[in-house]
Amino acid sequence: MNDKYFLDSNICVYLLELGTQKQAIAQQLISQTIPTISTQVIAENINVLTRKLGYSKEDAFQHAENLMSVCSLAIITEQILKKSFLVSLRYGYRYFDSLIIATALENQCTILYSEDMHHSQVIDNQLTIINPFLP
Repeated sequence: MNDKYFLDSNICVYLLELGTQKQAIAQQLISQTIPTISTQVIAENINVLTRKLGYSKEDAFQHAENLMSVCSLAIITEQILKKSFLVSLRYGYRYFDSLIIATALENQCTILYSEDMHHSQVIDNQLTIINPFLP
């Protein structure tokens, strides 16, 4: 795979769903090349693991450390925040999805893997959203 790609938060959470098809796909995505994630993805993973899935803080933080060790970490900047406003207004995505999209765009990603957005949609003629769990 030659495209630079971004992983949405849900893909990273699925890495912990042992023995599932979603885990296998997420594992394949994270091991193809070095994916890009953001500080938002890290924060959302910690939140989901501790608040919704009952993980301890220690386990959630270890998962975050593991992600940071195998992914390129994008920092949310003022420029990305402003871009996310435009993305939300233009494409109608909820704000936090728009922030993911804007971060992927600003980091020159061409693919955004997400289960929660419009499969095959192209954003700004640069970024294609792919749901890796579709047949």
